[in-house]
Amino acid sequence: MNKDDSYFMKRALMQARIAMKYDEVPVGAVIVKDGVVISRAYNRRESSKDPLAHAELLAIRRASKRLGSWRLSGCTLYVTLEPCPMCSGAIMNARIPRVVYGASDPKAGTYGSVYDLNTYPVNHKPEVTGGIMREECSSILSDFFKKKRS
Repeated sequence: MNKDDSYFMKRALMQARIAMKYDEVPVGAVIVKDGVVISRAYNRRESSKDPLAHAELLAIRRASKRLGSWRLSGCTLYVTLEPCPMCSGAIMNARIPRVVYGASDPKAGTYGSVYDLNTYPVNHKPEVTGGIMREECSSILSDFFKKKRS
């Protein structure tokens, strides 16, 4: 774990809280390069009516525009929930070298929960650190779904 991991995960959690205000599943993401947040996003599937509007994909798009490149070399993606297959594919294609996530996703997680994409013979394998601020990242999700069910 990098000493800045908690700092940047707090920034991703801020994005997740914004998502919750809009009745979106509270997942937030930030992309950091050289110690600076260059992109931030939260889930927007409901409001945009777009199944691709996951926090990670929106953050990747914004970072690519900001850097003027589809290759996000030297960047770290911080996300509050373990990436799904679609997002992991985008991470691989954007060549993001490091992924840090908070809560594991036992239904769709691709870095150890359901399967580990890094064990497959793929062209790019990011370094992955999971469980950063796990409790906070898990509780925002469980609180959201408890509220939805009641």
